[in-house]
Amino acid sequence: MHRRSFCKSTLAVGIAAALPGCSRKAAPIDVGSTINALTGDGHELSIATTAVQELNDALQGDVLLPDDGGYDAARKVWNGMFDKRPALVAQCHSNDDVVKAVSFAQERSLLVSVKGGGHSFPGKSTCNGGIMIDLSRMYSTDVDVDNLTIRVDGGALLGHIDTAAQPYNLGTTTGIVSHTGVGGFTLGGGYGRTDRFMGLAIDNLLAANIVTANGETLRASADENPDLFWAIRGGGGNFGVATEFEFRLHPFSSTIYGGDAVFKLDAQFLRLYGELAATLPVEASIEPQISTGADGSSVVNLQLCYCGDLAVGEKVMAPVLKIAKPLSADIGAMDYSVFQTGADAYLGHGKQYYLKSGLITEIVPELAEIIVDHMGREKPVGSWMQHLGGVPASVAPDAMAYSHRNALLNLGIMVVSEDPATMDESIANARAFYQDAAPYTNGFYTNLNEDTDRKTWGNYGENYPRLVAAKDKYDPGNLFRLNANIKPSA
Repeated sequence: MHRRSFCKSTLAVGIAAALPGCSRKAAPIDVGSTINALTGDGHELSIATTAVQELNDALQGDVLLPDDGGYDAARKVWNGMFDKRPALVAQCHSNDDVVKAVSFAQERSLLVSVKGGGHSFPGKSTCNGGIMIDLSRMYSTDVDVDNLTIRVDGGALLGHIDTAAQPYNLGTTTGIVSHTGVGGFTLGGGYGRTDRFMGLAIDNLLAANIVTANGETLRASADENPDLFWAIRGGGGNFGVATEFEFRLHPFSSTIYGGDAVFKLDAQFLRLYGELAATLPVEASIEPQISTGADGSSVVNLQLCYCGDLAVGEKVMAPVLKIAKPLSADIGAMDYSVFQTGADAYLGHGKQYYLKSGLITEIVPELAEIIVDHMGREKPVGSWMQHLGGVPASVAPDAMAYSHRNALLNLGIMVVSEDPATMDESIANARAFYQDAAPYTNGFYTNLNEDTDRKTWGNYGENYPRLVAAKDKYDPGNLFRLNANIKPSA
């Protein structure tokens, strides 16, 4: 069997060296006192430091308290809007560490957040007063070339998958920011530039290890705990902590035909784009980034990606340049990894982010006019669309928890800022934009959710009762509630 492991080597070593507290035990905890914490229901709780010390001693990793070195770095998440302070951070190095941290939380009904890459837009990777279960030390990958699979630890990043698989001309669907965590990305569905011909991340998920609320580790697959396997494919982190994933790999050349073409924004362009997006072969993805150009005008940067024969890709993408005359274009053969990391700096850690999103089946004239109108306002909020359809549309809506199989595009309305003082006004503008666009959407991507419980439940459609049954079975006390939450029936 031909395998490649990145555990504690190459890329993994570089990442580990940059992470706080790696390869060290935290300083001894001052026992004989208590720390203040919160339960999942928001009630105050005192935890004996002797119990915290026992947990720390039992872990391969560390337990960090607010006064410990490394705590501030460990508690940080990607979205700088959220500056929360967990009562303790359990930096787990193994599945067994996660079991012990979950059991510690369950015994005390402690509020729990789970951090992989920490990329939750609404900040659900962290919490105030609870325990943050930090998986960021668990990032190894193992490629099985013969069986076309990759095993990935629960704290790995999307870039780990691409880096491990591409030397073998293999790949699976990952998102457009390489420092996103595999766990949250996958459990919510997993959109990416290759999903139109490879399927969503959940369509490629073969199995996962889940630590449930009672501290049990279950293998979820088509043959083992199939109800749990159904639920985690789109149901988010509602059912436990995912400590390992196994994905299907596909033959994939790391050289693609793609790049950027920039156009002036108008309603006709958006309508023609939508018509073209609906007709392209599954190997093609064209995704608009709508923003304000350097001269103050509204522009559309179409990001083109054709995964296949380069000559065919050139022919397939040629109609894109005929929608309108581009202001600029840089398209040709390029390294896929360059494309995949192109947004990493712009969408870097610590900036302020806010997002509303909705799924659409077509760009109707009214929606095109709304987008143009909002981009023409005094302080516009940018937007983008993810190109869906293709292979994911062939999956039945009830085959797994994710049900939105008829969507062609995912419309995102997003604020990115390094100035917290601007956020209130920008968020209000984003919400106004979304309110106008919402009548033309049908559901939303769970990973990007920050809406009410009732809207969350409705987003699962006819799959929701089955998700409640899985929640009742695997997390009846709603220990895992910091997510697009499915309430247990009791």
